[in-house]
Amino acid sequence: MLNGELLRVAWRAISAHKLRSFLTLLGVIIGVMTVIAVVSVIQGLNNYVATKLFSLSPDVYTIERFGIITTRDGFLEALKRKRIQKSDFEMFQRLSKTAAMVGARSGTTRPVRSGSRRLSDVQISGVTANVAELSNLDVDLGRFFTESENERRAFVAVIGTEVRDELYPRLDPVGRTISIDGIPFRVVGLLVKQGSAFGQSQDNVVYVPREALAKAWGARRGLSIYVKARGGVEGIPASMDEARAIFRALRKTAPSAPDPVSFVTAEAIQVVWRSISAGAFALLVFISGISLVVGAIVIANIMLVSVVERTKEIGIRLAIGAKKRDIRRQFLLEAALLSLGGGAVGVLFGWIISSLINAFSPLPTLVTPGLILTGLTLATLTGLLAGVFPAVKASRLPPIEALRYE
Repeated sequence: MLNGELLRVAWRAISAHKLRSFLTLLGVIIGVMTVIAVVSVIQGLNNYVATKLFSLSPDVYTIERFGIITTRDGFLEALKRKRIQKSDFEMFQRLSKTAAMVGARSGTTRPVRSGSRRLSDVQISGVTANVAELSNLDVDLGRFFTESENERRAFVAVIGTEVRDELYPRLDPVGRTISIDGIPFRVVGLLVKQGSAFGQSQDNVVYVPREALAKAWGARRGLSIYVKARGGVEGIPASMDEARAIFRALRKTAPSAPDPVSFVTAEAIQVVWRSISAGAFALLVFISGISLVVGAIVIANIMLVSVVERTKEIGIRLAIGAKKRDIRRQFLLEAALLSLGGGAVGVLFGWIISSLINAFSPLPTLVTPGLILTGLTLATLTGLLAGVFPAVKASRLPPIEALRYE
């Protein structure tokens, strides 16, 4: 039987039972839809983490009290450490021979107001001026503050787009005055939009000089120290070894005791994220795959019912010269068409869900052509595997007995 004729016969068989065909597709639709939606979120988060969320330059690392903590014991150990203070920062600046640039950051959360408009919980980051370069902060309007302004404890601020949108919708905020917890700050710059991740807006932020933050709300807050290593990425290990030795000396740490600080690099953050996302990816795809298995079982059952219903038709085809492989191909083609149709609908719904997640939640998503192709391939393979047994059973029907079937 020619391929075109097989396709027409398969299509007639599917369209003759529209409701049954649709119900058969549901498992595949749900499975592919879930795979597309879940994987698009994982891919979007991976892309976001790689490009924006942790925007340290590759040759920059930070010295932290807590660092990256993945266990309870690690958290308890970090609690025993002393805060990194301004004196530690200044001593490190003086002693380090491997640092090309050193910056500092501390933070607090405060309400921000302009006139009658108010934001309750805004992240206020007090930084040295060079942190803009060290953490790849891009300014859209105006400028970042200078180190001279930091040293003078000037009350100037660079705001995120979410703060601008709430306080000065559709207006240029540069030159205007905002009130941070009752203290006036003059806006000198607006950051480029960063987006959101993990429910945390990256744009609900105000950067102020670190010394101004200390003057306004106290100097006892712990610091994070940003270090740009001499020699680029290759210089980071030597620079971290030097920093470790400096802080062990400053803290008078015993040789057998753990380090008094943690070190964080862009690579370390991404390694931890990839480990977390790989586990989440495997779990969620496994759960999504259950729907495809259910869909395969449903397709196999319906195809077996179809074989029984069309026993006489199969007998006639065999009697007039159809070969067993033609019967097998016909039923496999029907199963593949069913599942491919379900896969196409599942991809469409998955893309819609992914777009809605991207639009109405803080989770970034990314649907790639490769992901769409994967969804369609999974659906087709599901149908082919589900159709093998019914197709073989149909091709093995004895023609005489098939013709007698009523």
